[in-house]
Amino acid sequence: LLNGCALLQPAPALAPVTRPAHPESAPFALNGRISVKYDDTRQSAGLRWTHQIQSDEILLLAPLGQTAARVYSDARSATLDTGDKHYQADDAESLMQLVLGWYLPVNGLHHWVLGLAVAESQAKIERDDNGQITVLHQNGWEVRFLRYADTKPDSMATRLQLSREDLQVQLLIDEWEWTQP
Repeated sequence: LLNGCALLQPAPALAPVTRPAHPESAPFALNGRISVKYDDTRQSAGLRWTHQIQSDEILLLAPLGQTAARVYSDARSATLDTGDKHYQADDAESLMQLVLGWYLPVNGLHHWVLGLAVAESQAKIERDDNGQITVLHQNGWEVRFLRYADTKPDSMATRLQLSREDLQVQLLIDEWEWTQP
C-alpha cells in the first residue's frame, strides 16, 4: 500500500514547540513522516494525525500528498479506508495489523509523543541531563526520543523510534498544532 513512497528526509527547521499546560487532555494535530520496518519489509509515508479527546484520525499520505489510507478510531470502533476499500474492526491496532501488516499503538502513542507515559500502565523512563525523556519502556514497546524541537525540558519531540518484537517505526514530526477541545 505504501511502497514507493518518499524516503524520510531531514525535518525542516522548527520553531520551538513546548508542551501545553495539561497535555493529557490537549487535542493536537501533527504533520510528519513515518517509516515502518517489519518482517524484512520497509514502507514510508507522509503522516497527518489529528488527536481529539475521544477519537483519532491518521492519514497516511503518498509522495504527492494524496491519501493512501485513512484510519479513524473512537471508543466504539475503528475504520480504515484505502480509497476503494473500507474496513472496520473494534480497534485501530488490530485493524491496521490486518490491512497494512503493521500497526501504530495509537492508545499509547498519543501519550508518548507528548512525552508522557500512559497513566494506567507501568513504565520505565530514562531522561537526559535536561530532563527530556531519552527512552520510555511501556506495554512491551521501547520508545526512543531521538530529537526534540529545543533543549528545554518541556520541548516537544520531533523524532521518535518505536520498537516491539520485529516491528520498528520511525516517526518524524515536522509540525505540531494545538487545537481547541
